[in-house]
Amino acid sequence: MTMAFSAKTSQTPLRQNLRNPKTRIPETSFYFKPKTHHFSSKNAQSVQVLNTQNTSSIATKNPNSRLNELCLNGSLEQALKYLDSMQELNICVDEDALVNLVRLCEWKRGYDEGLYLHSVVSKTMTRLSVRLGNAFLSMFVKFGDLGHAWYMFGKMCDRDLFSWNVLIGGYAKAGFFDEALSLYQRMFWVGGVKPDVYTFPCVLRTCGGVPDLKRGKEVHVHVIRFGYEADVDVVNALITMYVKCGDLVRARLVFDGMPKRDRISWNAMISGYFENGEYMKGLMLFIMMREVLVDPDFMTLSSVISASELVGDEKLGREVHGYVIKMGSSDDVSVCNPLIKMYLSFGNREEGEKIFSRMETKDVVSWTTMISCYEGSMLPDKAVETYKMMEAEGSMPDEITIASVLSACACLGNLDLGIKLHQLAMRTGLISYVIIANTLIDMYSKCKCIDKALEVFHQIPDKNVISWTSIILGLRLNNRSFEALIFFRQMMLNLKPNSVTLVSILSACARIGALMCGKEIHAHALRIGVAFDGFLPNALLDMYVRCGRMKPAWNQFNSNERDVSAWNILLTGYAERGQGALAEEFFRKMIDSKVNPDEVTFIALLCACSRSGMVTEGLELFNSMKQVHSVTPNLRHYACIVDLLGRAGQLEEAYEVIQKMPMKPDAAIWGALLNACRIHRWLELGELAAGRIFETDTRHVGYYVLLCNLYAASGKWDEVAKVRRLMREKGLTIDPGCSWVEVKGEVHAFLTGDNFHPQIKEINSVLEGFYEKMKAVGFAGSEYVSMDKSEVSKAEIFCGHSEMLAVAFGLINTAPGMPIWVTKNLYTCQSCHNTVKFISKIVRRDIFVRDTEHFHHFKDGTCSCGDEGYWGRLDRSES
Repeated sequence: MTMAFSAKTSQTPLRQNLRNPKTRIPETSFYFKPKTHHFSSKNAQSVQVLNTQNTSSIATKNPNSRLNELCLNGSLEQALKYLDSMQELNICVDEDALVNLVRLCEWKRGYDEGLYLHSVVSKTMTRLSVRLGNAFLSMFVKFGDLGHAWYMFGKMCDRDLFSWNVLIGGYAKAGFFDEALSLYQRMFWVGGVKPDVYTFPCVLRTCGGVPDLKRGKEVHVHVIRFGYEADVDVVNALITMYVKCGDLVRARLVFDGMPKRDRISWNAMISGYFENGEYMKGLMLFIMMREVLVDPDFMTLSSVISASELVGDEKLGREVHGYVIKMGSSDDVSVCNPLIKMYLSFGNREEGEKIFSRMETKDVVSWTTMISCYEGSMLPDKAVETYKMMEAEGSMPDEITIASVLSACACLGNLDLGIKLHQLAMRTGLISYVIIANTLIDMYSKCKCIDKALEVFHQIPDKNVISWTSIILGLRLNNRSFEALIFFRQMMLNLKPNSVTLVSILSACARIGALMCGKEIHAHALRIGVAFDGFLPNALLDMYVRCGRMKPAWNQFNSNERDVSAWNILLTGYAERGQGALAEEFFRKMIDSKVNPDEVTFIALLCACSRSGMVTEGLELFNSMKQVHSVTPNLRHYACIVDLLGRAGQLEEAYEVIQKMPMKPDAAIWGALLNACRIHRWLELGELAAGRIFETDTRHVGYYVLLCNLYAASGKWDEVAKVRRLMREKGLTIDPGCSWVEVKGEVHAFLTGDNFHPQIKEINSVLEGFYEKMKAVGFAGSEYVSMDKSEVSKAEIFCGHSEMLAVAFGLINTAPGMPIWVTKNLYTCQSCHNTVKFISKIVRRDIFVRDTEHFHHFKDGTCSCGDEGYWGRLDRSES
C-alpha cells in the first residue's frame, strides 16, 4: 500500500523536477511506503475509526481539510493519528496540511513529532519547496537543532530571504558567530538575496558578539547601500555593534546622526558607555535623555544605578533611587536588585536590607545579591540564614547562589550544609558549572575533607586556573604540601598560574622547606612580570624566611614596598628562632620608619619574647599596645601572654591572667596554659586547663596531643592510653611524623618508619654507625637506642624520628661540608635533638631543622635553641 502527498494544483512527475532544480516542488506528487507512527498506543484504534467511516463521508469531505482543521485547533496528537490513518488508506496529503502540521509541532514544542515528520518527508522528497523547507527550518532552529536545520536548508530547491534569516539567526543565537557571518556572506554573494530590516540587526549583533569590527564596518556599508540607514531598529543594532567592539566614537557618531531615536537608542548608547568604563559620559547622556523628555525605562534605570555604584557616587545613586520612587517603579525587581547591590557596595547594608525586605516579589538575583553581600562582608552566618529563608520561600538557587553559600560554609566550617548543597547541585545539574566545583573544593578543604575535595577536583572536565589553585591551597591547608608541589607541576603543563596560584604554592614551599622550588617560582614571577603584584612579594619574603634563608629574605624585604605585613613576616622569623632581642630591635626600626604596627605585629613580638624568656620586655610591649599604639589586645594576644608567663615557669601568674581577662578565654588560651603545664609538669593545673578546652573544642587534635604529652611527661601511661582511645572513638588521628629534605632541587619526604625508600638500607646503616659512636663516647642522647618501651612509645607519638632519616639522606647525597636543611611536621624529641647535635659535630656540617615550633641550627655539637626547644624539656629548676 502506498500513500501520496499531493498539491492542490496539477501534478508534475518528480523526475522532471530533478532535471531542473529551479522548478518549484509544490506542484508534485510523492509516493512512499507507509510507516506506522508510534506517538500513541491508540494509533491502531484511530486507523480503525477512519476505516469504518462510510465511503460517502470520505468522498464528500476532503481528509486534508480535516487535517488542517485539527492543526488549526492545536490538536497535535489527534492530527498525527489522523495522518497515520491517511497513510493506511493511501490518501494524498497536500503541502498546506504538511506545513500546518510542522508549524503545529513548532508551536507545541513537539521535537520528537517534528523529527517523525522530517523522516517521512526526507525518505520521499529529494528537494523541498521553499514554503515547506522554511517551515522545517523555523521548527528546527527553534528547537536548537542546527544539524537538522542545515540538512533541510540543503534540501531546499530554492531559498528566499526568510530561509537565510532564520538560519543565520539560529547560528547567531547558538553562539556560532563565525558560521552566522559566513552564511551572511554566502547569502549576499552566492545566494543573490538582498538583506532586509530583519537581517541586519541579527548580523550586526553577531559582529558584536565575536567581536569583529572589520566585518561590522562592512555590514554598515551594506546598510547604507540598501537604504536602511534611517531605520531605527537597524541603526540601534549598529550602535550596539560598535559598542560591543569597543568603538565608542563611531557608536556616538551613528547615535548623533539618527533623525529619530527611540528609548532603545538611548539605552544602547548609555549602557555602551558604562560597559566600556566611560561612566561619566554615560551619566551625562542620561541627563541629556531627561532634558529631551525621553522617559527612561527599567533597563535605563538599572544601568544608571549600576554606574553610580561603579563610580562610587552614592549621592547620584540616591537621586536615581528618588526618581525610581517618583516613577512608581520602586517595586520592580529589575530596579530593586541593582539598588540593593549599589547600597551594599557603599557599605550601607541597612538601606539595602530595607529595600530587600520591602520587595513583594524576590527573584533568585535578589536573594543571591544579599547572600553574596553577606559572604563578601565576612558575615557568613547572615549568608546562611538568608539562604535558609530563600529555601523556605521555595525559590530555587542558581550557580552563583550555591557558590556564595558554599563560601560561607567554608568560613563557618559548616560541613553538613555544604554536603546538602553539593547534593542539590548534583540533582539540579548545577555541578556542571565550574564555579560550584571550585567552591566545593574550597569548602571541603577548609572543613578538613581533602579527599572529598580531590574527588570533586578530578570530576571537573575542564579545569581552570581557579580549580588548580583551589586544590593546591587545599592540600597546603591540610598539611599535604608535598602533593601540592606535584599538582602545581601538573598544572604548569597545560595552564599558566596567576599570582594567587603562586602565593598558594609558595606557602607550600615554605611549609616543607622547598627552597629551590620557591626560587624557581620567584624566577617565573619575574619573567611574567607579576613578582611585584599584590601579596606575591610578601609570599616570597615568607618563603625565604621560613626556609631559613635570611640573606635573600633581607634582599626581598629591601627591594619591595615595606608594608606592615612585610615587617611582620620578618618579626615572625625572629620569633621562630627565639631571637627576642633582635625582634625588639627590629620593631624599633619599624616604628622609626613610620609604619604603624597592627595586631599581628604584637603577636609576633610576644611570641619572640616568650621563646627568649624575655618576660619583662614582653609585658611592657603588651601594656604599650593600647596606650601607645592604639591596638586593642584580643584573645590571641592574651594567649601569647599566658604562653610568655607559662614558659617562664610563672604558671600561677598565667592562670591569674586568664581569670582577670576582660573577655571569655577561648580554647587557645587554655591550650597555652596546658602547654606550659606540659613543660613544667604541673599535672593538676594542666588537667583543669584541658577540661576547660574540651568544654568548647572536642575536635582539635593538638589539644589531645598536649594532654597526652603532659601525662607522658608525668609517667601516667594509663591516662595516655585513655586519651588516645578517646581520640580513636572521636575519629581523631595524629598526623604521622614526616620530614622533608631538599637535595639538588628535589624535595624528598620521609615518614616515620619508612622502609620503602630506595636508599633505606644505606640510610639505616649510616644512622646505626652514628648510634654506635654515640654509645662509645657516652654522648648524651645515646639512650635513643636503648630506651624502654614507654620511652619509645612516647617519642613515636610526639616526634616520630622522621628527621633522622632526612638528615642521613642529606649526608649521603650531598657533598662534604654542604649544609643540610630539614623541615618536619611534629616536635623534635630530646633524643633526636641530641643525636643531630652529635652528628653536626662529627661531620662538621651545619644542620638546620625546623619543627612545628622552633627553628634549630645545629653546629659543632650545639643548637641555636640553647637546648630549650625540644619536646620533653624540663623546667630549668629541675634540669
